[in-house]
Amino acid sequence: MELLNEVFPIILYFLGAVLLVLLIILIVKLINTVEKTNVLLDDLTEKSKSLDSLFDAIESVGDTITSVNMRIVNTFTNIISKLFRKKKNKKFKEENDEYE
Repeated sequence: MELLNEVFPIILYFLGAVLLVLLIILIVKLINTVEKTNVLLDDLTEKSKSLDSLFDAIESVGDTITSVNMRIVNTFTNIISKLFRKKKNKKFKEENDEYE
């Protein structure tokens, strides 16, 4: 029993030391991975900033197309409403001429 009381703490201390070394190695690898991730994120940020001007140009083209579309729609709407007003006025005149 005394032998077990002497050997057991030594085994626990040894396993604790091994665990501590493994944790230190794991933390060092984790730090390296985080540093590589930061480098990748910085590169990605720079590349996305370079694309901002492209997206601004696309937005500008989209706004221009929308504006032209609205002008075309408004023009056609005005033409059609003028035609219907003329027909309505013509019918109204004809009806008034019949009653007179």
